[in-house]
Amino acid sequence: MTDPTGPTRYAFEYPDEAGHPDEKGALSQDQAVLIDEVIDDPHAPAFDFQVVNDEKLGIYDGIVGDREVAGLTYDVAGDDRLVLLATLVFPEFRKQGIATELIRRVLDDVRVQGKTVTIMCPIVRTFIEHNPEYADLIDPEHPGVTQGHTHLS
Repeated sequence: MTDPTGPTRYAFEYPDEAGHPDEKGALSQDQAVLIDEVIDDPHAPAFDFQVVNDEKLGIYDGIVGDREVAGLTYDVAGDDRLVLLATLVFPEFRKQGIATELIRRVLDDVRVQGKTVTIMCPIVRTFIEHNPEYADLIDPEHPGVTQGHTHLS
């Protein structure tokens, strides 16, 4: 396993309110793996899974059978905007298109609800960069994480 404290290949810039003193945040190894999936593996997952919006907890859960395999956490910001915080896929379900499909279904649900999003999750940001048909969902006044899956050496 790689050193989780070492530099990742990616850097994202966060707005001041995100709490990063230098306005930049390094990604964890887990986040880098999911970003690679979104960039390199845009196909549908090998198996079907359900997406359930748990509004009380603020998470879209990806579920296979009775097991949670993935999740995308969010906060509600008023009646018309969600702040997408973090995407998680349990390790044994990674590299199977789960992150990509989960993000796609969450954004489709946001669209149906007529809401916009503020993106604090770099995985969602990368997904939208590679799927510009979802760019209109980003709230223009509160976009969140700025573009950039800048490769570091």
